[in-house]
Amino acid sequence: MKPLRVLITNLSLDGRTGTETYTRDLALALRALGHEPSVYSPRIGKLAEELRRAEIPASNDLASFDKPDVIHGHHNVPLALAILRFPGTPAVFVCHDAKVWHDEAPRFSAIQHYVAVDFLCRDRLKADGVPEERISVIGNSVDLDRFRPRGPLPSTPKRALLFSNYANEQTHLPAVREACTRNSLQLDVRGYGVGNVCENPEAVLGEHDIVFAKARCAMEAMACGAAVILCGAEGAGVLVTSDQFEALRDYNFGRHVLQQPLTSEHLLKQIARYDPADAQKVSELARAKLGLTRMVQRWVELYRELRAPPQQDDDREAIARLLSIMEAKIYRLSELEPKVAWFGAMHRLQHEELCALRKKARKAVQLHGMAQLLWKFPPTRAVMWAAGFRRGKN
Repeated sequence: MKPLRVLITNLSLDGRTGTETYTRDLALALRALGHEPSVYSPRIGKLAEELRRAEIPASNDLASFDKPDVIHGHHNVPLALAILRFPGTPAVFVCHDAKVWHDEAPRFSAIQHYVAVDFLCRDRLKADGVPEERISVIGNSVDLDRFRPRGPLPSTPKRALLFSNYANEQTHLPAVREACTRNSLQLDVRGYGVGNVCENPEAVLGEHDIVFAKARCAMEAMACGAAVILCGAEGAGVLVTSDQFEALRDYNFGRHVLQQPLTSEHLLKQIARYDPADAQKVSELARAKLGLTRMVQRWVELYRELRAPPQQDDDREAIARLLSIMEAKIYRLSELEPKVAWFGAMHRLQHEELCALRKKARKAVQLHGMAQLLWKFPPTRAVMWAAGFRRGKN
């Protein structure tokens, strides 16, 4: 059959968020199947460079693209811009998040179908007014060629990984750290929140016996064979077991299944459920049902069902709706500007105070070291004793 020209939209190609890596994997897989993907994003960066190295066009200039056969839209604003740039092109909108504003369903006539990555996003699309018959669920996936199975898990876990861009001292890191400490687990942390971004998770996940993660990160860890405890800034979930796999999959192993308290006590109970044999079954299920190739084939089938929308349809109402959403968000951002400036000033002040304290601490350490050195020499010790100095006293 004729290769498809697919234009994928995304808010950003400058990071490693779930939707960004989803976009990259989809584009690479489409290219591997002989199709002609391209990616538009208002913000380009490292991920765009990666796509270009694979000879996939990635740009923030819609005029640089040829007219596609279909527009695959992540995020409502870049999708709307692509629809306006290429009138008459059928489009599909994908909802990745049940809460954020940029995943609210746009209502352009070009959008012939809507896709949710899980049941929670499906409910969000219905709440946004999309008829149920125009919604499909196509879950997230894992590139099984990149995320290879590890060797057998040990009978007792030794190393753990907290794999999340939202992990920091104000979210779920303290609870995870305490649980690991109390269970004698060596804990590593990867993600934006701790300034330790994982550029190659496929090389890291297999080195850990237990992985604390959610959604896409959890799926990648399962595919590698680690035991996965669902956990995020929103709350805690359970250790993924083979008998719960399907139910958790329906909700993308994500926010909806993080219903337990985010405490070290709860996480300790989940660690105690560690079972290498069942983790192997979970990994086999993940590799059988979460593969990227399987997901992309479903997308190609959907693309071929789409038909060019009527040219005479009027999308002014949809444009007005989208602009009103953007205006509200921009207004709220402008309200935050004074607060951001205040926090910036406080941060600079605290940084200056911290530098001054560090300087004093270094000087104190140096003086202490000099005093210890001088104390070793009897003449100096006698002089200091005569002067009234004693160890530990001034």
